[in-house]
Amino acid sequence: MLKVFLLSIGVLLALLLVYAFSITRDGRQVTPSGEGTVKIGTKSFEAFELPDYAASFLDGSYKSYFIEVEPGIKIHVLEIGEGYPVYAQHGNPTSGFLYRKVVSELPTERVRVIMPTIIGLGFSSKVPASQHTLANHKRWMSEALEQLGLTELVYVGQDWGGAIGVGALRETPELLKGAVILNTGFNAPTEKMSLSRAHDLAKTPVLGELLLENLVSIFDRLHETQGDPASIPEGVAELYGRPVIESGNKKAPLALMRMVPDGPDHPSSAELRNIQSYVSSLDIPAEIVWGMQDPIFERALPAMQSFFPEARVTETRAGHFLQEEVPEEIAAAIMRIVERVDAGEAISPTP
Repeated sequence: MLKVFLLSIGVLLALLLVYAFSITRDGRQVTPSGEGTVKIGTKSFEAFELPDYAASFLDGSYKSYFIEVEPGIKIHVLEIGEGYPVYAQHGNPTSGFLYRKVVSELPTERVRVIMPTIIGLGFSSKVPASQHTLANHKRWMSEALEQLGLTELVYVGQDWGGAIGVGALRETPELLKGAVILNTGFNAPTEKMSLSRAHDLAKTPVLGELLLENLVSIFDRLHETQGDPASIPEGVAELYGRPVIESGNKKAPLALMRMVPDGPDHPSSAELRNIQSYVSSLDIPAEIVWGMQDPIFERALPAMQSFFPEARVTETRAGHFLQEEVPEEIAAAIMRIVERVDAGEAISPTP
């Protein structure tokens, strides 16, 4: 009887090890493909026809295309409008669709809104978990901006879109003429810290994969970070989650959570220190729009104000994904910055 019991325990442990290995695997690269081309200025890019469930959230004025930033690694871009370029960068685990409500409040005859999706999310390429580093994401996005041939822009960024977007612009500082900063952070930690309980769980090997990739979908919990949970209904959660889950590599949301530094020795911290130094050097027209019900960044507003002490601050009752809750306030801030830039207030930042 004892031998049978011990044998059963041994088999169970072996199965658990196999399961742990399978869920912590690095994942494979998945390269999307489109058909035809989209003309952007004098350049052509690979067109991508959105599936019906995603296309239903947009009108027919949007352009949808890929920019291949490395062999097999493509960034999906949504673009709409004519006029002054506005580079709008989302964070984890959403996509360029996060700015669709903001766009609906903008005069697209005056602004050209460019909404790229971070690698690993939305319809962009998926990569192994180990390739999700701040340096890689910064480089990929910088290459996308370079291929677009932009000469100037106003930047809008939230969550990881803060460090990734500004990190990309640090490589071409002549582009950045103004900014609208949403809930994000640029400070590199100087001591051990915790951004949230969810991030702590994500960083735990096996447990992170078990909780956030297998037992519960992170996309089903997005509404819990909102001021108004109804701002992310099931259909919107599916808009962000379905392309990732159906791709065959759903590693990005967890990998991006693990990218968040929790101390000065974290792999992201050195790169973030460079970005922090760059942001500290900026002298450009800027506004801050903040969701004060954000369980992750609500307390980070004073730190952001220290970077932009002259910036107009709009405090809202929105949560983390404030683009879903207060698009009017964000659009108004964008247009105020565009108008200031057009009036000649932009000051070229130094790297």
